[in-house]
Amino acid sequence: MITGLCISLIAVIFAGDLWIKNYIERTVIEGQTRKLWGGRLLIHKHHNRGAMLNAGQSRQKAVAALSVIMTLVAAAVFIFSLGQKGNNMLRIGLALLLGGAFSNTYDRLKRKYVVDYFSFGVKWKRLRNIIFNLSDFCIIIGALTSAIGAGR
Repeated sequence: MITGLCISLIAVIFAGDLWIKNYIERTVIEGQTRKLWGGRLLIHKHHNRGAMLNAGQSRQKAVAALSVIMTLVAAAVFIFSLGQKGNNMLRIGLALLLGGAFSNTYDRLKRKYVVDYFSFGVKWKRLRNIIFNLSDFCIIIGALTSAIGAGR
């Protein structure tokens, strides 16, 4: 039961984020900002050619290779976890992480950049200037959930 749920979760995150990224690519002009929910959520189109916060953007091939390697390692841990009893928290965390990792890695390999598309309309400028995508949050939440599940 949990295996099917986890695999479905991976697929939904990957497909959902890919759909949103394609929609943003088609409908949002670079540099344009759309405000939602009274300006609390800001929609942009940003092509991130590096890793988190554009780190390593001058070394795109290395970032892509590292992304592939880390995604494969996480996938191997996930597959190994399927043969063990219990620890559903670890598997759910890895499913979240993998859904996001597959989406961002796909972007890095196919587009040569990751499409980021929203930020938060907050007063703190540093946070307001960071542009995310759904996969980023799935990776963060999945990594935290996996770490808690692995510690049990």
